[in-house]
Amino acid sequence: MIEVHGLTKRYGDFTAVRDLSLRVGSGEVLGLVGPNGAGKTTTLRCLAGIIPASAGTIHLAGHDLTATPVAAKRALAFFPDEPRLFEYLTVRQHLNFVARIYGVRNHETIAQPLLEEFEIADKADQLPGELSRGMKQKLAIACGLLHGPQVLFFDEPLTGLDPLGIRRMKNSILQRARAGATIVLSSHLLHLLEEVCTHVLILKKGEKIADGTIPEVAARFSQGEPTVNLEEVFLRATGGTEG
Repeated sequence: MIEVHGLTKRYGDFTAVRDLSLRVGSGEVLGLVGPNGAGKTTTLRCLAGIIPASAGTIHLAGHDLTATPVAAKRALAFFPDEPRLFEYLTVRQHLNFVARIYGVRNHETIAQPLLEEFEIADKADQLPGELSRGMKQKLAIACGLLHGPQVLFFDEPLTGLDPLGIRRMKNSILQRARAGATIVLSSHLLHLLEEVCTHVLILKKGEKIADGTIPEVAARFSQGEPTVNLEEVFLRATGGTEG
């Protein structure tokens, strides 16, 4: 579970995120959307403890990120839009390294199914320089899932993936949610969010302007129409700004 109250992030006189509160329960997938510069990535980085918040409280899987940061971070995985890998470690060595950091015992029994799930088992002895952009993304995600995190943060997870890879990634996200993981997903691909998210939160200029289940948010901006898709909701909520 994720519980956030009054999250604020300032850079000098500029406030990137202002007084943001949210709650995401076990098995829920929250879609974080907003125009470029709305504060989505800043929000995710604060929630993951990568950058410190200026104010507010963050609880992840029952752990206070400020008071018990190690326990909180052990419960999460953060997947940035640009995979960060070690150029001189093979695919298999990346997984071995991550397993040692998190103290994952008998990690091979977990690593091999992940390699197969993301279709990189045949690349196990290759270096990152020999992998495509999409394969690097898959490796980064496999490494992040190795320790069985309860909280998952995805920032544009489909970058570099082909259509089949996109389908498998969506299935992987849904599979983890059904298993009880708490997931926040930031993407400009609104059709993806409609397919996998249970809830949506819309940011604009660092402030929350709408949140709730997708039907609840759609009803708020439906203007009396029977059905409104998430793209139309986004455009109406943000004043016609493209995401």
